[in-house]
Amino acid sequence: MNEKVVITVSRQYGCGGRELATKLAEKLNIKLYDRQIIHIAAAKLGINDLSESDLLELENQVQPLSLSFIPFHSFGSHMGNSSRGLFLAETSVVRKLAQDGSCVILGRCADYVLENDPNHFSIFVCADDAYREKRGTETYDGKSLKELDAENEKRAGYYQYYTGRKWGVGSNYDLVVNTSKISLDKIVDGIIEYINAIQR
Repeated sequence: MNEKVVITVSRQYGCGGRELATKLAEKLNIKLYDRQIIHIAAAKLGINDLSESDLLELENQVQPLSLSFIPFHSFGSHMGNSSRGLFLAETSVVRKLAQDGSCVILGRCADYVLENDPNHFSIFVCADDAYREKRGTETYDGKSLKELDAENEKRAGYYQYYTGRKWGVGSNYDLVVNTSKISLDKIVDGIIEYINAIQR
């Protein structure tokens, strides 16, 4: 892989998407950006007195959909200025990081933000329920599948609000991978092979 590459990773909760993104960045020797994005965005807005958990809560303050719902990408105004401002700041940060060089970006609707970037490859990571349930017990402090699914619903709502698209639909991504089938290391190798084939 000789050219610049910006890989965005979206994932179901409990499927190992963060671990996959970490392994991918390490294998390619490029930077991984995750929650650093929200801290940089908050600093741009002058928000210096909130903890990471408070910032994450602010970030996810999306009101339930209704018949009068207008998605953010159509400039709807059903959301508080703080949360909307944070999203705009995050969008600016994501674009700047993508301009600065090769990297892996986890979440933050980055697949949508960078969809017109010619060096961008988007990946959605999923897993079977049984695999996620096992990981919920072993890796996520005993979270049940119901709790994992509740987080997915939150992510889907956030994504739809800001992009007007349905989260997790395969046609919105360059590649969809299922982590319950083979090891993360083999999946990472497959992703790199896929990107190399496209860049040739």
